[in-house]
Amino acid sequence: MIEAGAKADFDFTVKAVHNGEEKEINFKELLDKPTIVSVYMKNNTSGCDRQTKDLADESSWFKEHGYNLVAISKDTCGSHKRYAKKQGIDFTLVSDPDYKFAEATDSIVEKKMFGNEYEAPSRSAFVIDTDGTILGTVEKVNTKDHAGELKELVESLK
Repeated sequence: MIEAGAKADFDFTVKAVHNGEEKEINFKELLDKPTIVSVYMKNNTSGCDRQTKDLADESSWFKEHGYNLVAISKDTCGSHKRYAKKQGIDFTLVSDPDYKFAEATDSIVEKKMFGNEYEAPSRSAFVIDTDGTILGTVEKVNTKDHAGELKELVESLK
C-alpha cells in the first residue's frame, strides 16, 4: 500500500455520482481540496453499509474541517444513485470497476470468499492533498466507527 508522503498518479477517468447526477470525471478533479477517499466493496452489504452510513452521518464534520468526502466501489452509477438515496449520502460516490484507484494507491490485495481466491481493493481509506500526495491512510477500516477513525487521522495531521 502507498505510504504517507508518497505522491500517487490520479490522472484517470472514472464515473461518479454527486447530488444525484452522474458524470464522467478525471479523478484529479475531485481533489480540489484535501480529500478523504473511503474504499468499500459493494453497495447493500452489511459491512459496507455500516462504513458508508457512518461517513454519511458525520459528513458535515469533514466539510467543516475543509475536506471532500469520496467513497469508491465497483458498483455502477445507477446502483450508487439508489444507494445514496437509501443511505442519506451527500458526498461523491465513484464507480471504479477496473480498480484504477486501487492501482494508483497500490492497495489491491488477495481475498478469499467461499474457497475462491481473487484480487480486489482493500477496505481502506486515504487522506489525499490537492496535488495527489497521500497525507495519511487507514489500512484496515473499522466499519462500525469509520468516521471516528478518520476524524482521529485528520486531527493527527494538524
